[in-house]
Amino acid sequence: MGGLFGVVSKGECVTDLFFGTDYHSHLGTHRGGMATLSPEGFNRSIHDISSAPFRSKFQDELSMFTGGSGIGVISDTDDQPLLISSHLGRYAIVTVGTVRNADALAVKAFDKGSHFSEMGGGGFNQTELVAAMINHEASFVDGIRSAQEAVEGSCSMLLLTEEGLYAARDALGRTPVAVGRKDGAYAVTLETSALPNLGFEAGEQLGPAEVVLVTPDGIEQKSPPGERLQICSFLWVYYGYPASTYEGINVETVRNTCGAYLAKEDDVAVDFVAGIPDSGIGHGIGYASESHVPYRRPYVKYTPTWPRSFMPPDQSMRDLVAQMKLIPIKELIQGKKLLFCEDSIVRGTQLQGQIRRLYDAGALEVHMRPACPPLIHGCKFLNFSSSKSELDLAGRRAIKELEGRDGVALEEYADHRTEKYRRMIDRIRSRLALTTLTYQKLDNLVAAIGMPKERLCTFCWDGAE
Repeated sequence: MGGLFGVVSKGECVTDLFFGTDYHSHLGTHRGGMATLSPEGFNRSIHDISSAPFRSKFQDELSMFTGGSGIGVISDTDDQPLLISSHLGRYAIVTVGTVRNADALAVKAFDKGSHFSEMGGGGFNQTELVAAMINHEASFVDGIRSAQEAVEGSCSMLLLTEEGLYAARDALGRTPVAVGRKDGAYAVTLETSALPNLGFEAGEQLGPAEVVLVTPDGIEQKSPPGERLQICSFLWVYYGYPASTYEGINVETVRNTCGAYLAKEDDVAVDFVAGIPDSGIGHGIGYASESHVPYRRPYVKYTPTWPRSFMPPDQSMRDLVAQMKLIPIKELIQGKKLLFCEDSIVRGTQLQGQIRRLYDAGALEVHMRPACPPLIHGCKFLNFSSSKSELDLAGRRAIKELEGRDGVALEEYADHRTEKYRRMIDRIRSRLALTTLTYQKLDNLVAAIGMPKERLCTFCWDGAE
């Protein structure tokens, strides 16, 4: 997915920029970067963060950054920030999202005389592509709006210019962008959790397609928000940080409520409830509170050298890291009936190994309660659940096994009231060797978030656009 952070200040911005960007490290695994603007010009650095955290890669070179304004990014895709020279002036740009129609947009850009740097793997750097679209227009605002309209997928962005910091939220608001303020400075962030420890007070959140220009003296709206909002529901379920708030709704509160809904639909008898660390913990606490079943930690997470299970680029290594960092406590497991809350089941590969280790430690029963419905569509708008093939998803794999082929209608499998849905769930349960498996109902997830369904993106569960 990725995260972005920007600062404009009447003083030096580097410390705020460094820590504010680092607070987005849970959102990306590929590249990290920062750029600052001072009277002497731009300074920029990009590092590979696939094998080491952002903070360790940048902390020794902070002295090279100076100035009162800057942007930072944690990227799941390309090298960023980019420094661009055009008829609009020199600027730095970062983007978050996924440009699904990059090839078609590149052809149009070629027709207008653009060219692109050589990229590994034969693809385009989507941030460079967005910059090319911006450069075709007469102003930054016109260029940003043109790019928003052209992109299929999603794209939120920050542009660091001589005028100030332009911030633009995706056309349908699939990713959040918020503004924080303190005396003499403003910050723009995806995660509001980045603000309080840096002394910023969370302010307004940009609406879908809204564009603002932020300077040390204030915020100027350059393009008003659109009416249609399709924010990603997975921000509350999994991606987002517990201390963050989107559309005025806190992540941890939603996770607690998700767990409570799971408990209300359940009558299984277990010895205690747990959450798969880390994102399942909030759901598990909510379940335990509602059910009055004790909450315990039969798994503890070792994070000093394994900060993120998905950091390595290779899937087999990610699975190994996930196994290494979750340590079972046999004294809490042996002879017990356990119920786990999990944020979701994507492929189920890592979860399968964790369940096997619970039985090896003496668990009598293992029950699983994912906080969202089964994933049966690969995400078209961000990077979540976008395996090499959506057929890798646990739900789609089960459907293929039941139907004997791909390409079947999925509507009945998305409806928890149907026999096909029940057969799909039982196939997933059997593969994972679970005693029982009950997913969250989509209506309950929407109710837990507390927004109208039409303002949420639920595509990966029900295919609704």
